Amino acid sequence: MTGKRHDYQVIVTWTGNLGEGTASYTAYSRDHHVTGEAKPTIPGTADPAFRGDPTRWNPEELLVASLSQCHMLEFLAQAARAGVVVTRYVDEPSGTMVEARDGGSFVEVILRPRVTVARDNMVDACARLHEEANRTCYIASSVAFPVRLEAFTEVDGRPASAEGTPAGTLH
Repeated sequence: MTGKRHDYQVIVTWTGNLGEGTASYTAYSRDHHVTGEAKPTIPGTADPAFRGDPTRWNPEELLVASLSQCHMLEFLAQAARAGVVVTRYVDEPSGTMVEARDGGSFVEVILRPRVTVARDNMVDACARLHEEANRTCYIASSVAFPVRLEAFTEVDGRPASAEGTPAGTLH
């Protein structure tokens, strides 16, 4: 693949040594910090199913959040270019991971954006903009599982359409 290169650097620091290090599977905390230059620290851990702290972010949640963020940012950019005025955007995505004996993997992520647009004549463009956003989202293009969409568009709080019913696979 050729094109402009973008590099990303973060620091992940394990903070869970409870005095014995990893002497046993139960002897340590999964807690860690994700940091970067001039950014707030993200308190990380493992999924609670793997002895993680349910009050901290786990990698699986952050993957789902990354897909949602990427889709939203691409959608908003596409909307601005198309003259579609988005006044509100809320997503409640979910992801499903399946454990196997030798590891596990995500089997799908479902994005559920609820988009509010300024005028009725902007509603029809939203389905196309969601498809374009999924195509151009770098994160969605990088995963090996389907990213499905169950989008809903409204105008000034009035329901306008339920896009993606039934939910379609975008990636």
